[in-house]
Amino acid sequence: MSPASASVDTGPVVQLLDSTSSPFDVSIASARTCYSSKGLVYPDQVSATEKSRALRDRIASSTLKAGHLTTRQHPQFIFAIDKVSRQLIWSFLHSHPYYNSEQVSQRYVEVKPDQFYYPPELYNRPEAYRIYDELIRKSCDAYFHLMDLLEEPATNIYFQVFRARANKPEKWKNAIHKKTMEVARYVLPTATHAYLYHSINGLTLHRYRRLCQACDVPAEARLLVERMWEQVQQSDPLYAGEMADPMPLEETTEFQFFSSFFLERDERQVTEAFLNGFDAKMDGRFSRLAGYTSDGPAVLADAVRAVLGIPESELSNQEAIELVLRPSRNHHLGSTLNESTLSRISRALFNVSYTFQKKISHTADSQDQRHRMVPGSRPILMRHFTGKPDYIVPELIQKSDVALDYYNRIMEEIFAGITDFLDAGGTEEEASYLLPNAFPIRFYESGDLLNLHHKWKARTCYNAQEEIFRASVQELQQIRPIHPELVQWILAPCALRKDAGTTPYCPEGDRFCGIPVWNQGIEQYDRII
Repeated sequence: MSPASASVDTGPVVQLLDSTSSPFDVSIASARTCYSSKGLVYPDQVSATEKSRALRDRIASSTLKAGHLTTRQHPQFIFAIDKVSRQLIWSFLHSHPYYNSEQVSQRYVEVKPDQFYYPPELYNRPEAYRIYDELIRKSCDAYFHLMDLLEEPATNIYFQVFRARANKPEKWKNAIHKKTMEVARYVLPTATHAYLYHSINGLTLHRYRRLCQACDVPAEARLLVERMWEQVQQSDPLYAGEMADPMPLEETTEFQFFSSFFLERDERQVTEAFLNGFDAKMDGRFSRLAGYTSDGPAVLADAVRAVLGIPESELSNQEAIELVLRPSRNHHLGSTLNESTLSRISRALFNVSYTFQKKISHTADSQDQRHRMVPGSRPILMRHFTGKPDYIVPELIQKSDVALDYYNRIMEEIFAGITDFLDAGGTEEEASYLLPNAFPIRFYESGDLLNLHHKWKARTCYNAQEEIFRASVQELQQIRPIHPELVQWILAPCALRKDAGTTPYCPEGDRFCGIPVWNQGIEQYDRII
């Protein structure tokens, strides 16, 4: 298909489904309430008279200028978003803590051949467009072919785990297909479209508009934010009108650094030196313990005693740690509601923290970053691109010589194609959409023990995404020799539920992994699918 005959990608589709009524007045009413001696100030009072409107506008201007912005967090906006790339979601929408999203799953929903983003400027460059289109089609074809290649090994492994189910293979065909789909998605490009519900508060929308160009794909991000802003403007022009214009890309710290740093340096050489040094530290792991609260157990025990007002002579370190970390003592840890942040005793876990150096695929990190309270410093993605094949290989592919050979060959072709695309005039921003889901994200991630506990509990489940499962197990195994008294109570959700006396031990129903993990120690955790 030539650019002339292709239908131009018009970018994100955005609909404001619901929002706080009168968000501007709500913001100012909350600000006035702070200093009101007559009780609450309500939104309808804020704009009731000419005098109140003048006061409203003065307060809006002064609080915005001074940075007193908690008032802008009260309004809420729920957007339905379609036809955005996975790269935009990873690089922008999910790269911060203050949002909630429910998006279509690549693990369990098959991708269609027409679900890919094409940067609009490509249509003006026929050769670059041709290569881009060819790589999108190649990746999509590889996705379906890889599913076919993986069906036999996935079936064999599945029935080794669920031996009784082998008597009725047709009944479990769809479950096995989802396993192949989960692994085959590694060849899909980050240009793959997604659709989602995305809820944010008003302050986050302010920040979106200001920093929409400070990401890997600034053109798509700016278009998305403009459409979100337009929807809010139709709902409340005053609220939308106070939002700052986007910061030019050239003014961002990263852009200004690179504009001078590489004047006398070879970019690829610098990047290769970084990647080699980073990977050498990883020593083949998905996650490496890079730092931690050295006296964590003692700090945690002291924090527990402070919550309860009990001296050390009456509550030993061991007893204090068991009180907060053992599910049979702290029943919140076995709950699926994750109400621990409201539990006084559980909040003692905030005082111990860990930092990890990580290397996982783009598709795995797209799930890992959803643990918003365990934040990471993720990279400017094309700064990790050297032109050489660089990708993660899922375990199931490694178990099949035929699938592995095909996977390696298609990755060689994809990376060579990206280099050709750049040589044909494609920009690095556009090229980032062609990177496969398997491309490694190298970064550092830190969290306190309360939020890491929630993450580890969820991600050591055998149904968790493969790389995040392995990273979580590796993290716990590395902490164990350092803080054994803490890690002994951190296991898969079924093990925590067993200790808490909650049945059934596995809360997954018909998604049960087939293995009684609740009887295993962390050193035994292992799986393929």
